[in-house]
Amino acid sequence: MTTISSGIKNVIYGENVRVITPCNLYGCTLSNNVFIGPFTEIQKDVFIGENTRIQSHSFICSLVNIGKDCFIAHGVMFINDLFEKGYPSLNEKEWKSTLIGNNVSIGSNATILPVKICDNVVIGAGSVVTKDITESGIYAGNPAKKLRSL
Repeated sequence: MTTISSGIKNVIYGENVRVITPCNLYGCTLSNNVFIGPFTEIQKDVFIGENTRIQSHSFICSLVNIGKDCFIAHGVMFINDLFEKGYPSLNEKEWKSTLIGNNVSIGSNATILPVKICDNVVIGAGSVVTKDITESGIYAGNPAKKLRSL
């Protein structure tokens, strides 16, 4: 049996970063005043902007960039592989990136596919974001749709 230990490895930290363990963080960048809750995984090539909070049990895969002043609630899942061939791709070159703007709040148990989300957006709990969001507002559902402007 092979075991792989989890933990915190090769992370770039800003000032006043708070990480609650246990968690699995590697190869990512956490800007100033970032909070990371327990049981969270943040993979390599992820950037988290200033004053952003990531709550417990969230998964942020490679190639995600989250802006400043964001809130990622409990159990939010980011996806970078769309299984376009019918199975998971082991080729990282086939993975896609996600860009989250500033002042974005994502509710518990939302799933975020590889998309771009503009500034000043709220994503409702349990929503599935399948397409780019280019207008500020409140979005919810599966697939997520705009409910109203902010």
